[in-house]
Amino acid sequence: MIAATPKPPYYAVIFSSMRTAGDQGYGRMAEHMEELAAQQPGYLGVESVRDGLGITISYWASLEDIRNWKRQVDHWEAQKKGRSTWYSAYKVRICKVERDYEFPGTES
Repeated sequence: MIAATPKPPYYAVIFSSMRTAGDQGYGRMAEHMEELAAQQPGYLGVESVRDGLGITISYWASLEDIRNWKRQVDHWEAQKKGRSTWYSAYKVRICKVERDYEFPGTES
């Protein structure tokens, strides 16, 4: 599903990853992180896909909201487990969205 985001500017965190073999509790934790992120101040939405390479984009109102999410205790534990067990590689990119448009819809 495409996230319904507000009129720019807002921020996007792009998380690209390669998984290790087996689930090892990953699916359950991913669901929990998505539910937990949605409860955080400044959270605007998420889009995610995995087909070998996984790409998850979360949208946030501010850089401070992103920093607070990164430091959230359960999220911090999931990050540690990701490095030790679930991912063979990942990259995080933080971007400011200055313009967006959609179909059907209008340009903003």
